[in-house]
Amino acid sequence: MTADPSEPPRYADVVVAAERIAGCAHRTPVLRSRLIDEQVGAEVVFKCENFQRMGAFKFRGAYNALARLSPERRRAGVVAYSSGNHAQAVALSARLLGIPATIVMPHDAPPAKVAATEGYGGRIVAYDRYAEDREEIGRTLAAERGLTLVPPFDHPQVIAGQGTVAKELFEEVGALDALFVPLGGGGLLSGTALSAGALAPDCRLYGVEPEAGDDGRRSLREGAIVHIDTPRTIADGAQTQHLGELPFAILRRVAPTVVTATDDELVEAMRLFATLMKIVVEPTGCLGFAAVRRMADRLRGQRVGVIVSGGNIDLARFASLLAPADPC
Repeated sequence: MTADPSEPPRYADVVVAAERIAGCAHRTPVLRSRLIDEQVGAEVVFKCENFQRMGAFKFRGAYNALARLSPERRRAGVVAYSSGNHAQAVALSARLLGIPATIVMPHDAPPAKVAATEGYGGRIVAYDRYAEDREEIGRTLAAERGLTLVPPFDHPQVIAGQGTVAKELFEEVGALDALFVPLGGGGLLSGTALSAGALAPDCRLYGVEPEAGDDGRRSLREGAIVHIDTPRTIADGAQTQHLGELPFAILRRVAPTVVTATDDELVEAMRLFATLMKIVVEPTGCLGFAAVRRMADRLRGQRVGVIVSGGNIDLARFASLLAPADPC
């Protein structure tokens, strides 16, 4: 088991994480659509983390990290920063484990995510995502109040927990030719890389970012972490300004292909999920499917996996995004 928090995790840590979260995290379904297979010309399998506890894969990493805290650290409490899904994941995990949780969230975070975080017992500290540094706020709160900081992606046990998504997928469906994964700070993609390397080494790994924020692609191309302004995109779960250092160390070694998706492509993917598969997926969770649709000509005849990272979106926002444009 990884002892040094500055060292990237290994697949062995993913295996331990799977054992630790068993019985707490859901083993989410793998779904298919005949019509989508026909449209893409490939066999497409969707690992649906929108059915995970609190509605996203983030629960896996958060619970794995919090469950390892000492009794003293648990009593003192934790602090996390997040636009929504990691916030909910930490708040719910903390509630299950009896740990006080403070969550730094942007003032424009989706109302449903704010309400859920508060409902799980998290104490919210609001900030301006376009003018303030959430990481600095989190570090300051941790230092002043003696809290344990649990970042959303730059943490070995968070990464190991996220790696259990792909572990379950490969165990259920076997080898894949390609696997598409949403990319923000890199926790899910780097965890996926650990599982893919151990269970499906011939699988091509794709990270998918919003077109407005391609810092991950630029970072891998330049060989150093690129920092950007907060991207303006409907994919709020991927509005990160840079990759984490631990995810970058893993991804630089694995060298996945990173592609992007536009907001319009995300909306169309949301529409297809709702109409063809009868499931609600948030914009960030649609990144992988949007990329598959764009790259369909290159994927024909292959077995393709897509990680659907979450389904947390306000119903009013969901309806407004899918509503037809007013011709007037």
